[in-house]
Amino acid sequence: MAQYKWTNKISSASQLGGIETAVADNGLQRGVRIAWINTGTGLRYKVVIDRCMDIADAFFNQHSLAWLSDIGITGPQPFSNRGTGWLSTFGGGLVTTCGLSHVGGPETDSFGERGLHGSISNAPAQIESVIQPDPVAGKMEMRITGVIKESQPLGNRLELRRTISGKLGEAYLHIHDEVTNKGNTSAPHMLLYHCNLGWPLADEGARLIWNGNWQPRESAPQIFIAENDFRRCPAPLPEHSGGGEEAAFIDIAEDRNGACGCGLYNEGLGLLLSIRFSKRQLPWLTNWQHWGKGEYVTGLEPGTHPPVGQAKARADGTLIELMPGETRQYDLRIEALQQQEPINTFLKTYNNS
Repeated sequence: MAQYKWTNKISSASQLGGIETAVADNGLQRGVRIAWINTGTGLRYKVVIDRCMDIADAFFNQHSLAWLSDIGITGPQPFSNRGTGWLSTFGGGLVTTCGLSHVGGPETDSFGERGLHGSISNAPAQIESVIQPDPVAGKMEMRITGVIKESQPLGNRLELRRTISGKLGEAYLHIHDEVTNKGNTSAPHMLLYHCNLGWPLADEGARLIWNGNWQPRESAPQIFIAENDFRRCPAPLPEHSGGGEEAAFIDIAEDRNGACGCGLYNEGLGLLLSIRFSKRQLPWLTNWQHWGKGEYVTGLEPGTHPPVGQAKARADGTLIELMPGETRQYDLRIEALQQQEPINTFLKTYNNS
């Protein structure tokens, strides 16, 4: 976004982009605080402040990037964290946060009861700041920061401090998370970013990009088998009607700088959505595929663990225990690539198919 194009021609930075906060007023999302963020490049997305500052709708130019469930956005329901109650509030969206202490299916053991994917996505944020861009002053950065708590008296006290940022003129968003144990005893910690990609980005023939050793989640997989091209989006599958789905757990490969990359490339649209993160912070990737009729979605999900649950992670010695006062940091960069040169560079670096 070259400065000379707009110098002395705009009265408000909102003509280029920025952050607009609002409150939804209809249906299941009535009363939910949101923030629309416009990068001025065609990339714009909705942050749901009352749902862990997760990202729902996301667009690049005329193309939707995210899968949205029929439920859509709902208000926070902090007590839906038993069994599969999480699904009753799962609106899909570009990013849904899973954790902070459990990622995986429902389970109960001597350490307590845990519902599907934990409770953090049903927690509202306390907004600390909204920083708007000021292009006249040469400040193109914008960011919104909030604090979300997974806490209970006489128990674990985890706090997530999230900043979502970007720049006018650049088609990316950056999530910076800090998870801190605010309690006085150690606390279990698992985190997964459930990135849900839908039509038209996800369409027949679109290519899933990732590299690493993998294993199927299912004991008798139909999709994640060596002789199947599971890196190409298929037509809707009748066998995925209802609860049909599959997933693969990927020990994601890193480049020489310790960075990992995955994405979805739709050659027909000339568009690649890339997701980059650190192997040290997020060593695992889960690829979820659910090609149901009218419910057509694939998930690329960087995480501290695959979604195996707290009990299994504890048993195999991989469960993270945050000490009192300890903080872990996580960074996720999501970018829309449309120029062939950066697309080719990304494919060369992170694709092995």
